[in-house]
Amino acid sequence: MRLCFASNNTHKLDEIRPLLPAGLQLLSLADIGCHEELPETQPTLEGNARQKAQYVFDHYGVACFADDTGLEVAALDGAPGVYSARYAGPERAAAANVAKLLHELGTQPNRQARFRTVVALVRGDEDVHEFSGEVAGIIAAAPIGRGGFGYDPVFVPNEGDGRTFAEMTTAEKNLLSHRARAVAGLLAFLGAE
Repeated sequence: MRLCFASNNTHKLDEIRPLLPAGLQLLSLADIGCHEELPETQPTLEGNARQKAQYVFDHYGVACFADDTGLEVAALDGAPGVYSARYAGPERAAAANVAKLLHELGTQPNRQARFRTVVALVRGDEDVHEFSGEVAGIIAAAPIGRGGFGYDPVFVPNEGDGRTFAEMTTAEKNLLSHRARAVAGLLAFLGAE
């Protein structure tokens, strides 16, 4: 089986590849000749994931899945949420996003947060499916760790051992992560067919 993952984020590709069974060939956007920026204009994670996967299917005719992920912080009424990648501006600069998040939180004692991922699979106009995963945690007072990407240096999962995602290996993060859980739903669905 061949599936395209509709993301230009190489970090996401690196996280997802080890999760896939040997019989599933993962194609990148570059593999199918897609070099344009995919649309993300929907107000929800579900809408953005579906929009990206549908775009690839419509323009390239390839079965495709896409994800959209948001960090939802309780004390910020769920922000940055669907705007997580562009929280500090359209440049999608991870360090600026983290700095803005920590500034907005300030000394707020409630640092509860969750990462939520929605994966949309599009294999045809009437063959669309969604899978979700989430992980709860807290926002650290300052970035810790050199691994991961995005908000990983400030996200400490509740189920972990007190380290941020950025302090974990990819394999360790995949045992807990929101994206791994959403992909597990996708793989369970594909395996049940």
